Amino acid sequence: MLNEKSVKPASIRKSAADIVLAVIRNHSPTARIDIAKNTGLSPATITSITADLLSKGLISEVAFDQAGGGAKRGRPRVGLKIRGAAHLVVGIKLADKSASVVIVDFDGEQVGQFFIATPSACQAPDAMVEFLTAILDLALEEAGLGRSDISAVGIGISGFVDVEAGIVRWSPSLNMHDVALQAALSGAMGMPIFLDNDTNLAARAEQRFGLGQNVRNFIVVSVEQGVGMGIVIDGKIYRGNRGAGAELGHTKVQLGGALCRCGQRGCLEAYVGDYALLREAGTVIGASQGAGPEQQMELLLQASEAGNKVACSILERAGRMFSMGLANVVNIFAPELIILSGSSMRLLCTQKVIGDTKKMCIQFGASQPDICIHDWGDLMWAMGAAAYAIDGVSEMTLREME
Repeated sequence: MLNEKSVKPASIRKSAADIVLAVIRNHSPTARIDIAKNTGLSPATITSITADLLSKGLISEVAFDQAGGGAKRGRPRVGLKIRGAAHLVVGIKLADKSASVVIVDFDGEQVGQFFIATPSACQAPDAMVEFLTAILDLALEEAGLGRSDISAVGIGISGFVDVEAGIVRWSPSLNMHDVALQAALSGAMGMPIFLDNDTNLAARAEQRFGLGQNVRNFIVVSVEQGVGMGIVIDGKIYRGNRGAGAELGHTKVQLGGALCRCGQRGCLEAYVGDYALLREAGTVIGASQGAGPEQQMELLLQASEAGNKVACSILERAGRMFSMGLANVVNIFAPELIILSGSSMRLLCTQKVIGDTKKMCIQFGASQPDICIHDWGDLMWAMGAAAYAIDGVSEMTLREME
């Protein structure tokens, strides 16, 4: 709840509007009296704030369906809901092999989606800006839209993303460090850009549309080429200083161990990421001969299922390392829920891995979290980027109410 007396007058209106809009989004449709109960704000404040939100076109009124409830005296209750037509936004997830684009309205309803292969796993900044701008236009053209129809674009990229500065400090998708990607993309696309780490946006997708709804503290862990983690604490994404937090893949599990693509040794990612598994598989069982990465991973899995001792050893060690990493996460954060996602989860997330994880967790105090797999595919990441863009558009509009 918001304590109206504890907030400075200059910011109370924007803060209150932000809270009210979030309640409407999470409980749509909802009556003004119920918003007051959920927020602790006075009925007069709710009436004033919702009037502003209606005038901004962010919400609309709707009569509650009283079918089956019998006749009631007085005026019918009026609910408030997010007005989907208020804005259209785009979410883009850039991966090493493909890019996924989704177009949604202000209420999160899909208007269109688009998928395309990336020209290279690692690009120069100018080439990346050109590619992302081109696929934006392709996706909009396919949906019968233009850039003028779009209010903002959210983009997810792997690596260390300094959200406040709009700078990608390091990413395996870029051949340079400290790239001011947000400004470059905004200039090229001609609209606001909201840039973040891709697994943070996967967590945002789970929070808005998936298993993280109504969960205050949860963590998303993804294993594909690398290992990512998105942390939600008290309902908010935790990024750390300069976007360098939540890097589970670069926590150390072996002193002086295997070389990671970040340049350091002994990172968890260097044992469980796709490239790490194939580095061993390619040299030991020849899985890389004449096959692409996805086919190589399939060959490794098939060899393990067929009882190949080397393949089994590779996956067993990766499983032990992954269990160690997950147990560390549980012991540090004590989340209610851990959601596992990514293409490598079917290789790593066995019942043994989950069992070993729980054995390494603290056995007293808080109860152990639920651990589940939820793999939406590439669309999940793009939906998280779109949700981030919706948040950004809301923030820009509500700022006008200060």
